[in-house]
Amino acid sequence: METLLLRERKENIEVLTLNDPKKLNALSEELLSCLEQALEEISQDREIKVVILKSSGKAFCAGHDLKQMQLARQAKDNGRHYFSKLFKRCSKIMMSIKKMPQPVIASVNGIATAAGCQLVASCDLAVATHEAEFGVNGVNIGLFCSTPMVALSRNIGRKKTFEMLITGDFINAQTAKEEGLVNKVVNHDDLEKESLALAKIVQSKLTLAVKIGKEAFYKQSEMSIEDAYSYTAEVMAENMLYQETKEGIDAFIEKRRPDWD
Repeated sequence: METLLLRERKENIEVLTLNDPKKLNALSEELLSCLEQALEEISQDREIKVVILKSSGKAFCAGHDLKQMQLARQAKDNGRHYFSKLFKRCSKIMMSIKKMPQPVIASVNGIATAAGCQLVASCDLAVATHEAEFGVNGVNIGLFCSTPMVALSRNIGRKKTFEMLITGDFINAQTAKEEGLVNKVVNHDDLEKESLALAKIVQSKLTLAVKIGKEAFYKQSEMSIEDAYSYTAEVMAENMLYQETKEGIDAFIEKRRPDWD
């Protein structure tokens, strides 16, 4: 049996590869378990500064495993308990990406649909090839993508999000960039290089500052503007007390590289 989630370390960058290409990397129970465990382990590893999430095969992720979901209907409750547990578990995994201290970069080729699109939207940054496509098309089979819309609507505007949800239409990579779902669109052959280049830029920053900044970014986005300013003022005050921040400012003034090693 092939490993469903590949892991590779490149210096302080962890590369995770969804590796179930025959199923278009659908989020089966097994793949969700692998992803859940890996993210938990990485979040506790202070040697890892950035995570890249990519895929093997022609698709990034085709969403949930519909065949597994249909089998669950054979239960006495018609699968109600199974479905509730599945969607809550998937949501927890998506939230864990937000909560982990390391920035996560989605490296997308092919389709990212339903929970696959949710996965991209849940990552902090995203690089996509020109061939990539994004959709929340569950409505086409009678299943409105309610959990994927949570992450998607926090990346792009309301009307565009609802249009995608209600029509099931896909958007291409360029539109995804214009709408704010991805940061960069690149040629297929350059995807790995460009994703790694972005990761290395993030890796070069002060880890403590990135950690406190990522946490603050998501917290303030759910606050009123007054509360957000009050909260982030305290965050910056704390950040200023770091010895490493003092070194960074000294280095800037003295026109040299900071000594953070």
